[in-house]
Amino acid sequence: MKGDEARKLLGLPPNSRPTPSQVKAAYKRKAWESHPDRFPANEKPHAESKFKLISEAYSCLQTGTKQELSREATHAQVVRWGVPKVHGGRKNNALVKAPFLFLVLGTVTLGGLIAARAYQKQKEAYPSHNPFLP
Repeated sequence: MKGDEARKLLGLPPNSRPTPSQVKAAYKRKAWESHPDRFPANEKPHAESKFKLISEAYSCLQTGTKQELSREATHAQVVRWGVPKVHGGRKNNALVKAPFLFLVLGTVTLGGLIAARAYQKQKEAYPSHNPFLP
């Protein structure tokens, strides 16, 4: 089934790019209208065939939207990393992580030095008369 036929069956405008939630809502609406259990016995065969067509249209549009989403995700990877992950991507993850590691270690070290210095200043400013305290 073609995409335009599927959109038309589900009541969506042709040549549109509906989101997965729009496709799902349209499918639910059409499935409710044409479900075979809602029709008398003499109209059930026609309703069943229409319901099968609607289900096929839904699955066609769902796979189409999943393919479009994966295509967009690949595009996002190309923009972010320069080379798609499919074709190898970057191999130098350690070089990418190294600056972050140095930043964290430097911050912790500097914070520790500043805290030790502040403790020493306070100790000098307010000496303790207790012989058991450092």
